[in-house]
Amino acid sequence: MSEGHHMQLKVTARKSEPRGIISVRDTQFDCALGPAGLVRRKKEGDGGTPLATMPLLQVYFRPDHVERPQTRLRTIPLLPNMGWCDDPSSPAYNRLVHLPFDGSHEKMWRDDHAYDICVVLGWNYDKPRPGEGSAIFFHLAKENYSPTEGCIAVSLDAMLGILKHCGTGSEIHTLIVH
Repeated sequence: MSEGHHMQLKVTARKSEPRGIISVRDTQFDCALGPAGLVRRKKEGDGGTPLATMPLLQVYFRPDHVERPQTRLRTIPLLPNMGWCDDPSSPAYNRLVHLPFDGSHEKMWRDDHAYDICVVLGWNYDKPRPGEGSAIFFHLAKENYSPTEGCIAVSLDAMLGILKHCGTGSEIHTLIVH
């Protein structure tokens, strides 16, 4: 992997498969997807990973578990009171929130290490449409690459290697292969 700010990442998976391959130039890594695999029409709670091109927006990391990743993307240390709103009826839908928070949300400070490094992807982000999917992240996979809730997940080593080459303009493209 050579240097570059506008890294193009490609995720390929067979139809309805919850695992895929993420390709970065000439290097490939296993990745976990949602249990429904790649889906064309993402809806909140459907277990699908969007079939789309999504920019990498910013990186959250848990400073008590990992060092700040080397990347040209904006990096933000996680705090225990950070969450992400997944409540379609909330004005904060698909945004970082501070806990306690009344609406439905997920905690960013997790015990399972999934969000030790968590990249926000630009799915339904600029002008969030209620119910069309929230909290679509690129984060760390469990050891067995079990399905995510709709995110893309890789190993810590893969994440660190990928982020070194990412900056503003970097994107993930998801594709179904036959």
